[in-house]
Amino acid sequence: MINCRYFPSKILLFGEYSVIKDSMGLAINYPLFEGRLNFQDSKKVRVDGELRAFWQYIKSLQTKGSLINEFDLASFEFDIGQGLYFESTIPQGFGVGSSGALCASVFDRYGKEQSFDLTKDGIARLKEIFSQLESHFHGSSSGVDPLISYLNTPILLFGQGILKTANIPSYTDGKGGMFLLNTARSRRTEPLVNLFLEKCNTTEFSALCKDELLPITNGCITSFLEGNTDGLFENFKKLSKFQYNNFTPMIPTLYRDIWLQGLEENLFSFKLCGAGGGGFMLGITRDLAQTQLVLSDYEIRSIYSF
Repeated sequence: MINCRYFPSKILLFGEYSVIKDSMGLAINYPLFEGRLNFQDSKKVRVDGELRAFWQYIKSLQTKGSLINEFDLASFEFDIGQGLYFESTIPQGFGVGSSGALCASVFDRYGKEQSFDLTKDGIARLKEIFSQLESHFHGSSSGVDPLISYLNTPILLFGQGILKTANIPSYTDGKGGMFLLNTARSRRTEPLVNLFLEKCNTTEFSALCKDELLPITNGCITSFLEGNTDGLFENFKKLSKFQYNNFTPMIPTLYRDIWLQGLEENLFSFKLCGAGGGGFMLGITRDLAQTQLVLSDYEIRSIYSF
């Protein structure tokens, strides 16, 4: 009945929290997890309440005249009644874009305006549409997650909401690399972001972010995109130390010891992957095999090798 393409999850490699203070940010498409619209096989159809609520949200925007893109809402409603659901392997509450992939899927299937080029204006228009759609799930959204999922390409973010597609160096071979550690616990983004914003109300913390966090984050991104692995390791460890000292509430309690262990033994370093509080942690190491031995009690997934 329906043949929809899969949309990948995403990973925010660098820029968590600091993008709020106008640092650069770098997010990548991560096809290990993906989702698509599909129909239930069962003859006894169950209406998907989440999709129904999403349809109602889009319809309410249209009714108020605030919907910035036309949708075939009649077909969307009909398909929901026929057992439409979002088939996904993307874990929810892990910061890898489950709602973003859903928004990309719905827009791809039912959005009436789909001809966009990858110019600055075209990407900005898409981001605006996806911001409006994903706000249903988060109260407010930048639109970046569904944008990455829809375009299936890395995105480089600049200050003031400016962004463009990014070219990732060919990181495929090497003893070390970057990896994900699965904390096996979901989290909610909003309370953590609110905590950060509250801390930023103090002059001391705000200055710390501006003077230390932003340059370190920008250094990580620049080194990574230039293929400068020595610079990347150096900046990544600085970022890990900064987050350990200043973002303790965002680091899951059960993982603070191994975070510190990596810093002290200089084998690996961790940073938050997104808002933190659970989901995945992002790590870097010069010896992935040894790191996997040390962290054998945890689920590790390699992302890049260098």
